[in-house]
Amino acid sequence: MAQQKIRMGMVGGGKNAFIGAVHRIAANIDGQIEFCCGALSSNPETAKTSGESLFLPEARSYGSYKEMFEAESALPDDVRMHFVSIVTPNFAHFEPAMMALDHGFHVLIDKPMTLTLEEAKKLEAKVQETGLILCLTHTYSGYPMVKQARQMVKEGKFGKIRKVCVEYPQGWLSLPSEKDGNQQAAWRTDPAKSGISGCMGDIGTHAAQLAEYISGLKITKLCADLNIVVDGRALDDDGNVLLKFDNGANGILMASQIAAGEENALTIKVYGEKGGLEWHQEEPNTLRVKWLDAPMQVYRTGHDYLSSFAKHNTRTPSGHPEGYLEAFANIYRNFASTLAAGLNGTTPTPEMLDFPNATDGVRGMAFIENVVASGKSTEKWYDFKL
Repeated sequence: MAQQKIRMGMVGGGKNAFIGAVHRIAANIDGQIEFCCGALSSNPETAKTSGESLFLPEARSYGSYKEMFEAESALPDDVRMHFVSIVTPNFAHFEPAMMALDHGFHVLIDKPMTLTLEEAKKLEAKVQETGLILCLTHTYSGYPMVKQARQMVKEGKFGKIRKVCVEYPQGWLSLPSEKDGNQQAAWRTDPAKSGISGCMGDIGTHAAQLAEYISGLKITKLCADLNIVVDGRALDDDGNVLLKFDNGANGILMASQIAAGEENALTIKVYGEKGGLEWHQEEPNTLRVKWLDAPMQVYRTGHDYLSSFAKHNTRTPSGHPEGYLEAFANIYRNFASTLAAGLNGTTPTPEMLDFPNATDGVRGMAFIENVVASGKSTEKWYDFKL
């Protein structure tokens, strides 16, 4: 079968939507994906004008996602979209994702996957029922040096993992920006749109996923302290969580959006018996590797000594910065390559299959609900329940 581009539709991401543009750039970087249709706003008029501004064909710029799924599923196989990218706020993830799967479309969706754990479980069950693929955009797992870190841990370079420390401080919500017309702040601090958690749902989930992804371990217990620092907020904007993992390792997770002066200072440190590693999102091409009985090593993106997973997710020669957009694009490319393999009757490589999925989405929602429950509990340790 001749190779073909993977065709993408989009729900949300129209005018004034920051993340929609990021998704479209990421999808376009490798030339594998064609943006062919969209329902780009919950407002039909805005959806249409957004489609026009992005040069979508008028007939495939839809006023609602329901209209899009029905119309696209009626098109010939060689025309209709293959998957939908859902880039709406949290409350508007579940219904379009379920409908897309029911109409035979694969799904790529922003995290957290749904508004509640119950919805996440239903969505995972629907993925299993349909045999379709769901990809979750935990962006930071797409960086080459995160891939390298994961492989070194997986190969036992550091021995048994003993401690995981991950922190994600931001400062952009240090003031009540949601009251000053900041749309990003408004929906993230609104329980009806964001869910039961603010900071932990928004960026704490990234930190938790990265901790599990690199360490290869699963969180089994936690002890959470959640805070509302800015007066008048309904959801947490800061928090600290002690962690226990399934091999007996312990950990610390800090997430804050009131750390004034910080941008996106996501950092992770993982320690084993023989040594450890350290990675900073704001310096993503560098992985520091520390040994118990030898000098520290500095691993850099783009070199031959890296793992196949790091190389697969690297585009430029060493010394050329690869950042957030490329990491986002790695998730899109791996997802699209897996879809293409299915269409062509070939087997995707392990490197292609390396993207977050519905099971990760369920764990992310479970993290949110367990952290909130732990924060309200008088128990020191709270079991991580799925």
